[in-house]
Amino acid sequence: MPISDEDLQYLRRCVGLARTAHQGGDEPFGSILVDESGTVLFEDHNRVQGGDATQHPEFAIARWAVERLTPQQRAGAVVYTSGEHCPMCSAAHAWVGLGRIVYATSSEQLSRWCTEWGTPPAPVAALPVTTIAPGIRCDGPAPELEDEMRALYEATFRP
Repeated sequence: MPISDEDLQYLRRCVGLARTAHQGGDEPFGSILVDESGTVLFEDHNRVQGGDATQHPEFAIARWAVERLTPQQRAGAVVYTSGEHCPMCSAAHAWVGLGRIVYATSSEQLSRWCTEWGTPPAPVAALPVTTIAPGIRCDGPAPELEDEMRALYEATFRP
């Protein structure tokens, strides 16, 4: 499914959350959970600067959703995110039964840019969501947001 204008509106909010994370000294990732009617249920950004590398917004969404939503509500929800889920978040997403993922930039894009900038490699392989969780419907990246996200990533990850 192509990314719609409505999807872009939600993704822009994710980019705003990523910017907030960056301005607060954290890594620039932001995500929101939207129900079937289009209501934003939960939003968060990365909180890894304290040393806990599991504090990703996508993982927080999975925990929040499993505590508050029925399996049917989770399956109908959409996770919008500034960057494609990492393997940890992909697995959490699949294990709790969340629905579609829409991302602004892909793991492949971020990996390629980090290689160009000479950034040390991450401790976990940058695998696509569908490699970790083949049953998840994913859409992205959004070319309209590439330049803005690349600039945020570069400001954070370029040595």
